[in-house]
Amino acid sequence: MKPQSSDDRSNVIDLFSGRPIDDVVDRIIRITPELDGLEMLYTNDTSPNRLYSLKIVCWALRESGEVMGLVPWLNQVVPCTEINDPLNGRWEGYRDPGTNDIFYNTPRHKIMELELAEEFYHLDHVRDGEIVQEIPDGIGTHAVLTDNGFRSFVLIEVLSWRLMADGTVHAMLVDEEKVKSTPVLPGDESLYSAQEQAEFKYFFQHRIANKIKEQDPEALAAISMLIES
Repeated sequence: MKPQSSDDRSNVIDLFSGRPIDDVVDRIIRITPELDGLEMLYTNDTSPNRLYSLKIVCWALRESGEVMGLVPWLNQVVPCTEINDPLNGRWEGYRDPGTNDIFYNTPRHKIMELELAEEFYHLDHVRDGEIVQEIPDGIGTHAVLTDNGFRSFVLIEVLSWRLMADGTVHAMLVDEEKVKSTPVLPGDESLYSAQEQAEFKYFFQHRIANKIKEQDPEALAAISMLIES
């Protein structure tokens, strides 16, 4: 068989997307919320022998067909397997808190759900800036905003997560001055992206956010560590 030259790559088709492999940028094309409380397990250099857990906000399907869990991590929404921070946070697996089972592969039912949904809702062409999906936040995520170096800051609840045409996932916050009716639901005109605000700094899940609201010393110390790093 004649070896394929590099010039022939344009003829190689990605099986999942059906497009030439050079055109596949592996962006996220579909998300689905995590509704059963599954968590990500991770370790860091402060306590390398201790496992920490973080609730998964949703599962994501990439253009290549890969499916992975997503978590709000520092100031980004990232795949569980790709977390990284100043303390060298490392993914260690997934956990079902109901059974305490630990596993390392994406649950099959989530893979099937995303693949079937993508097949049904598939969009051949999406324009930059177009909204592909929006799902409610189900884990109590809060965004931290400050414009004065953390001398003061505000915690705002994330209402929803919006998947954009470029594959980015944005945390949507409510602008109370623009609310015309309640309850505010995903897609409301009063929502704006946390990541597009210069004042946005970090994400916290509800447990830490509540401790910060209560002026818990350990939680405030954690914020101090993030500021220093």
